Amino acid sequence: QVQLVESGGGLVQTRGSLRLSCEASGRTLSRYTMGWFRQAPGKEREFVAAISWIGGTTRYLDSVKGRFAISRDNAKNTVYLQMNSLKPEDTAVYSCAATNRVAVSTTSGDYNYWGQGTQVTVSS
Repeated sequence: QVQLVESGGGLVQTRGSLRLSCEASGRTLSRYTMGWFRQAPGKEREFVAAISWIGGTTRYLDSVKGRFAISRDNAKNTVYLQMNSLKPEDTAVYSCAATNRVAVSTTSGDYNYWGQGTQVTVSS
């Protein structure tokens, strides 16, 4: 079993930055593909970014490419999402997720473990 806890959310102005962290316990993250998803009020959950076991492969939602960066530190059992140039449309609850699939999936159903989420609010 893997427990995931997100942190780093908050209120930020347009064009500001935030760094989200997702710390795992229970098992080492080194064998898991990790992803970040978000859900805005009244909308479905959407994929944001994902990273492979050793960090060599990443995938991003088109609208965040060039602004967000996912990374991982397996020694710290932690995954990060650096978010720059934030926009009001990035406002959502951001959740991290883990899967033991090798492929870097953008599909939420492929992920086995989920954190509770952290709120990100971008004011205009």
